[in-house]
Amino acid sequence: MSKLDVAAIKADFPIFKRTVRNDHRLVYLDSGATSQKPFQVLDAERNFYETHNAAVHRGAHLLAEEATDAFEHARANIASFIGAQADDLVFTKNATEAINLVSYSFLNATLKSQRGAPLPKGAERFVLAEGDEILVSEMEHHANLVPWQELCEKTGATLRWIGLTEDGRLDLSDTSLFNKRTKIVAVTHQSNLLGTVNDVPAIVKLAETVGALVFLDACQSVPHMPVDVVALGVDFIAWSGHKMLGPLGIGCLWGKPEVLSAMPPFISGGSMIESVSMERTTFAAPPKRFEAGVPMAAQAVGMSAAADYLRALGMDNVAEHEHMLTEAALAGLADIPGLRVIGPENSVDRGSAVSFVLEGLHPHDVGQVMDESGIAVRVGQHCAKPACIRYGVQATTRATFYIYNDLEDVEALVAGIYSAKKFFGV
Repeated sequence: MSKLDVAAIKADFPIFKRTVRNDHRLVYLDSGATSQKPFQVLDAERNFYETHNAAVHRGAHLLAEEATDAFEHARANIASFIGAQADDLVFTKNATEAINLVSYSFLNATLKSQRGAPLPKGAERFVLAEGDEILVSEMEHHANLVPWQELCEKTGATLRWIGLTEDGRLDLSDTSLFNKRTKIVAVTHQSNLLGTVNDVPAIVKLAETVGALVFLDACQSVPHMPVDVVALGVDFIAWSGHKMLGPLGIGCLWGKPEVLSAMPPFISGGSMIESVSMERTTFAAPPKRFEAGVPMAAQAVGMSAAADYLRALGMDNVAEHEHMLTEAALAGLADIPGLRVIGPENSVDRGSAVSFVLEGLHPHDVGQVMDESGIAVRVGQHCAKPACIRYGVQATTRATFYIYNDLEDVEALVAGIYSAKKFFGV
């Protein structure tokens, strides 16, 4: 039985006070794309603008001091949410930018090395040569695939990937994928399409044997389960604010301090410098080195409030609640004729993203019929086309569950599928 009081939680979210098409209640099953926002987050961001609005790390006046304090408190609070230290957390505009930050650090280090320019201590780990390898997986979101493809194209490195088993798991049987040429392993913690939760410590162990760095896309895990970066052992972790009840326009990159300090900057400009002359510039220590320009202070405050909200619920309770809903959904879908779940068909090592196809029905048609009943699901390839190709599907319908969903929403999902089948006569 869930320890979350869903009715009380829903009361915190103003969007659930409205109705949608045909005056139906909103059954929001698209939190894997973006989550809804509670009053606590909206109020925190509004309060910043109303009472502390100023450019952080600038100015000698009271508002600037208060804004800076709020911004840095948010950094420390969000870092503690994943068991990290504040100085190791970089704010970005989203997780995609965080991934690109690391990939461009490889590119910038490689370009500097090629022309004999001095590199920061430890930056040789970021220098790529032709024949070096970057390892990803077949289940990656495009955001954790395309930047690495581009990096290989620009440096001559080779992209390799871990394949998938028939039941939606990583196939780690070919350990030769981890070799002395492997420079970085970039994988997702939880697949946004399949729902699979990967065995990160096992991947880290394989990477460590060959000295490769490990980058973890945690967009679908940090909002939904306890995450401790120290226990995971990865070198980098990225996630976004908007998927964990926070504002749009902010994400995070965490990195081990010795790794961040070795990285050349990504975007240059104000705020990220140590000293500037007409001849040369030296750069600040992390995290400021990677935060050029005026940062997203109000969004950071809102994201911090989201971390507080989830912390108060208890991430173990959040994970247990979603597990219960996922089990119920998988059981309900298993009884529907012509339905195929894309991903693990049981709830072991599985998150709450449930994707499926229906024989004789296009996912967009399913989504449209559901929308007429107030049910919001995602349809398409979910920015995971290689995984769709692997399982022979053009697109899927995806339901994702979160703290404001309950068993009634699962029942609505199942009923919506039957309605789509009836409407199209399949």
